[in-house]
Amino acid sequence: MINRFQSSVTRLALGLLAIACLAFTSEAKPKRVLLVTVTMGFHHTSTKSAEKIIPELGAKSGKFTVDVVRSGPEPKGAEAIAAWKEKARKDLAEHMSPEALKQYDLILFANTTMDLPIPSMDAFLDFIKSGKGFVGIHSASDTFHSKGDQVSAYVDMLGSEFLTHQAQATVECLNMDPSFPATKHFDSSVTFHDEIYLMKNFHREKVHGLLTLDKHPNTRQPGDYPIAWCKNYGKGRVFYTSLGHREDVWDSPLYQEHVLHGLLWALGLEKGDATPQSTKLVLTKAEAKEGFKPLFNGTDTAGWHLRNPDGNKSWSTQNGMLVNTLKQGEHGVDLVTDEKYWNFTVRYEYMIPKGSNSGFYLRGRHEIQIFDDFATGKPGLGGNGAIYQHTAPSKFASGQAGEWQTVEATMIGNKVSITLNGVKIHDNVTVERATGSELDKNVDQPGQLFLQGDHGAIAFRNLRIKVLK
Repeated sequence: MINRFQSSVTRLALGLLAIACLAFTSEAKPKRVLLVTVTMGFHHTSTKSAEKIIPELGAKSGKFTVDVVRSGPEPKGAEAIAAWKEKARKDLAEHMSPEALKQYDLILFANTTMDLPIPSMDAFLDFIKSGKGFVGIHSASDTFHSKGDQVSAYVDMLGSEFLTHQAQATVECLNMDPSFPATKHFDSSVTFHDEIYLMKNFHREKVHGLLTLDKHPNTRQPGDYPIAWCKNYGKGRVFYTSLGHREDVWDSPLYQEHVLHGLLWALGLEKGDATPQSTKLVLTKAEAKEGFKPLFNGTDTAGWHLRNPDGNKSWSTQNGMLVNTLKQGEHGVDLVTDEKYWNFTVRYEYMIPKGSNSGFYLRGRHEIQIFDDFATGKPGLGGNGAIYQHTAPSKFASGQAGEWQTVEATMIGNKVSITLNGVKIHDNVTVERATGSELDKNVDQPGQLFLQGDHGAIAFRNLRIKVLK
């Protein structure tokens, strides 16, 4: 018995020792990351922040070590420039040759620009496809650009590319996935002041959105402006954030957590879903049970048509929104439903930029005015929520420009009731005539709904309708 007991203790001790050794071995072998800050174009001053902070994040987490390939800003003089480029080529050849790539688990491009002199694009992309990771930060999207209409293989891997930017701006980034490692520490939105990129060759159906804007960072016109996303690439993982132009952004603990956990996800050390999200409108169970149906499906303009087919095609679908985009002084076209309606309840949300003007037409004849009048603080015949030039709202309930506002409108016979932002502003108002810009004047007949597009920029979402007897 004693021998058996001693033998069991010995086996247990050896087993625990093996586990301890395994744990020690695992801890002793952190992942290897190659940080590339080489630039062949504009040199960001925040590059030094990246070169300092990324290795610090690795050391503090204990999850990865970092090698850095840098170039610094372009020097002056033809000979100095030639030598500078040759050094970058040699350094990248040393670390990114097909053989050298085997020692790394992830490549991180931070503030790289233009075409880098890497040894082989195919080997680099195959490295990621094989199950490795890639992280792109800020101007990583300003690297290996597409040529004309031909999207580059690098851009296809990354998911988009830099188009332009305007003045630095303070923006509220919407959190599209609070469960994802890189965004779970944010609330439903997070605010940064940075240089905000406008992108091209971006397709929501190919990426998993993480951070986005629902309005232009500078003009505040409604639209989809992606900030961060992730995606699968072959067996590999890709994480990109366009934030990171400014040094103070890099110094922000919130931003550092964003980068760290995006990197850990791309290394396969943290779990997160990279499946592209659907923008299709899904009704709540309660609304579906009530009999509501989508009026806009969230993905395309099926069921709608332009009032003037030859007019300015200003409407588009963007990340679950119907967006009317207009330049200063430009006019768009109304968007009309294919179906006609008589008695119904319609619900929708809308957002307008400052100074904009639009409308939602019941049966194509009676306009619920949409107007930026928040500063007035009082209702009017031409104000927000008015039955335009017919009946002013009984109460002032307007939201601010740039905020989503909600409407529920019920029309039975010639009676209209409207609730704006949770406040009933019209109660069984008799509408015996059309209110202007109508499709026709046949107020005693069913009619189409339409969204006014000729006056100003606007976005609609969550449009649904319940037909009443």
